[in-house]
Amino acid sequence: MTSVTELIGQSVWDSNGVWVGFVVDIRVIKHKGELQQSHTVYGLVVSSRRGPLLLGLTRDREGRASWFQRTVARLVYAGCTFVPWSCVADYGGGEVHIGVHRKQLNRV
Repeated sequence: MTSVTELIGQSVWDSNGVWVGFVVDIRVIKHKGELQQSHTVYGLVVSSRRGPLLLGLTRDREGRASWFQRTVARLVYAGCTFVPWSCVADYGGGEVHIGVHRKQLNRV
């Protein structure tokens, strides 16, 4: 099984086998107040363009981005689709398969 950080760049397919796009970002929730800081994945940002990935608009390891990166990301991420983690059925073998139709997903 692929680790969550390796999902970036993988193709996403809906329940009908229709291509949705590439994973360009992973949204997580940080859990503070625990002995070890943990994270829970709550969704994937999917784009039909690889622009955000190829432009290096991803955040650093601490999750920070400069104001310039945030501004450019708003433009590049326009039209992206948000896939809740609960919709992900399988994410192995270089592809992500979701259990819903493409039309049921929300735009970012």
